[in-house]
Amino acid sequence: MSDVFFFVQQYGHFFPDPQYMHVQHINCCDSFATYSYDFEFEKDSQFSRKSSPPIIQIAFKYTVLVHNGDISDLPNSGCRFKYLLERRLRVRTIQYNTTANIWDLYDFVDPDVVLTILVHQVILASLSDALETRLWLQDWLVVVIAQYNKAYKNVTSGGGTEIYNIDVNFSHCSQLQPLSRFVFAILLSPLLQVSSEGIHPDYVTYLQCLLSALEPASLRQAIWPTLISYSSPDVEAEVHQSLSRTVFTSERPIYILDAYKDLLVYYSPTASSEIPFPPPRNCLLRSTVDRLKQERNITPKLVFIHGAHDDTTEFEKYLVEDQTLDGSPLSSSTGFSSFLDEVRSKVAEHGI
Repeated sequence: MSDVFFFVQQYGHFFPDPQYMHVQHINCCDSFATYSYDFEFEKDSQFSRKSSPPIIQIAFKYTVLVHNGDISDLPNSGCRFKYLLERRLRVRTIQYNTTANIWDLYDFVDPDVVLTILVHQVILASLSDALETRLWLQDWLVVVIAQYNKAYKNVTSGGGTEIYNIDVNFSHCSQLQPLSRFVFAILLSPLLQVSSEGIHPDYVTYLQCLLSALEPASLRQAIWPTLISYSSPDVEAEVHQSLSRTVFTSERPIYILDAYKDLLVYYSPTASSEIPFPPPRNCLLRSTVDRLKQERNITPKLVFIHGAHDDTTEFEKYLVEDQTLDGSPLSSSTGFSSFLDEVRSKVAEHGI
């Protein structure tokens, strides 16, 4: 590893070696297993232009079951094929490029990777103090937004910034735009609920184990579900970024909400009685549901809900933009828009 930065923390389903530093043991893993690492600069807060590009080397030693050929012609052979355990060592050396300025960093950031590391940090910190972790997470977002606005000349050092000039939506950088929603969803999740009323401790443990093992794209699905509307069971209308009732219209009466571990098919209360419920097996909507189930490494729970006569609580709990931050220290916790207003006020107050 390059000498300009050093290893700080590791996250994932492994345990440290009792003898050697920076060596972790994994009981088992598959192609979905994800492990995260934090690094910090050794001296300065950035890479020097004169220094060599940063390099990271990872060694992965593992055992696999391999086929050893056909032994059916051997005498007294009780099996047709023979398999052996084979020990392998894979070494990956990666050289990274560095950005020349903060704007390049914003343009090339991967929001799913940021979310993954953030969730790992939240899970680890919440084991000690959930309330303190909530405060830290909100402060983290305030600092990120303040630094972004400072880079784009919306915020100046020393305060005095007009609050309406502060961009909390990352309008200049599409890669950063999901971050505020991610943070809001994490704050609403059982991971950071200060009051455990109505939440079984085993369910929180299950979420901690699940979310700390998912690869970034799947983790994003679990934290911020995908909402797809349909004009009919055979006509997809739109993939929505917002998780709010504001997306509901009479022209789009059917919705699929994909929350990774849950798949919900929702019919609005005003859906025409001529639209079959549940959707027929040979329609596009059911084909989409079947495909999503096949792509998972766990089997999601499939639920069909008709708003006219079914309990919609299970669907509405995923409309996070319409919910309040219970237990939040924010003075006005009335949904995502109010949350952004509070963040904007904090950025203006600190004037970072």
